[in-house]
Amino acid sequence: MNFDKLTFKDFENIPGIDLAERSKIFKAYLSYMGFDDFQSYRVVGKSGCNAEMSLESNFGDRFISYVSNDYLGFTQHPKVKASAIAGIEEYGTGAGASPLIGGFFNYHRLLERKIAAFFGRDEDCSVIYTTGYTANSASLQSLLQKEDLAIVDMAVHASVHEGCILTNKKTFLHNDLESLERILQNTMETYRTRMIVVDGVYSQDGDVAHLAEIVALAKRYGAYLMVDDAHGIGVLGRTGRGALEDLGLLSEVDFITGTFSKTFGAIGGYVICNSENAYFLKFQSRQQIFSATAGAATLGIVKAIELIDEEPQWKQRLNDNMFYFKQNLRTIGLDIGNTESAIIPLKLGDPVRTVDFNKQIFRQGIYANAILYPAVSKKDARIRMSLSALHTREQLDRTLEVLEDVA
Repeated sequence: MNFDKLTFKDFENIPGIDLAERSKIFKAYLSYMGFDDFQSYRVVGKSGCNAEMSLESNFGDRFISYVSNDYLGFTQHPKVKASAIAGIEEYGTGAGASPLIGGFFNYHRLLERKIAAFFGRDEDCSVIYTTGYTANSASLQSLLQKEDLAIVDMAVHASVHEGCILTNKKTFLHNDLESLERILQNTMETYRTRMIVVDGVYSQDGDVAHLAEIVALAKRYGAYLMVDDAHGIGVLGRTGRGALEDLGLLSEVDFITGTFSKTFGAIGGYVICNSENAYFLKFQSRQQIFSATAGAATLGIVKAIELIDEEPQWKQRLNDNMFYFKQNLRTIGLDIGNTESAIIPLKLGDPVRTVDFNKQIFRQGIYANAILYPAVSKKDARIRMSLSALHTREQLDRTLEVLEDVA
């Protein structure tokens, strides 16, 4: 098999090749691409996620890291860690069952109330899941069936696409309001329920959805609207409520989804909606019925939610880092697109050049991710960098020095 023009997606299915042979060919492809001598993916970390990390590597031990979405550094916050430890000491390490049949504890109820209140909703207007991925995939599979239609931005997260496998789906061009409106016009009176699904902040380009216009279109054409703002919470908005906050739209969206694995420094996901839909998901979503829920380290998430308001300096530090780093990257001449968030793509285009660029900066102590097809289009490969409130000015300057040298 000629590996020259193949991508990861080509191995999802190879007609006539069974799973064992497909896996064998894929392993040979990884060797061909050089993943044996350069750990581009699945790098083994030897310290917690932080602005600087210790890694298993042939190129040194300490790296300035841009791979984590721990935007405010709460995975390392002493109060968050203390709350998680206290929860484990009181309740143990696991919940032992799904929330429907014995795995629902007072710390889960507290988290539901906290995250609902964070978005200005009543206490029964939230559902929590074990992962952010599941918050999208599980809720959409429950809410939309074969009589319904999901209308999704082509750049939404993979979890949204998985959530649409039981329903009809139409995609519109990324952030293209005319494309969205055309679908809304052409599908009137055709489906029982239509739901527009967008990200607040898009995970690869770091740009923001045109939310005011999308809300208006949803109302005009009688569609529901779901916004996954996993990458906006804690980063955008006057008080860190995300891409919807400054537009005054937090109460205008039918479903807000997100994750506890980024700004809140843990793992898990949530859906914010009205109480009727929340109860429907709690009793109808298969992942709520058949999947065990998170353990008592959940109390660390509760503290992280509180810290968004109690310690706004972390958001300010992140915003300062975002401004400084982007300004200097543009001065160097690197293309970072139209990012408005803590996600910064170095858009190099050619996948071979992108992998080589990533190898070179890694060897100089900069840990970032090469993003290739199918995560992005074949001609839009990039290095994806995520900023944190914990990055120091010295670390940013060292990174800029390396990037300029390699570029």
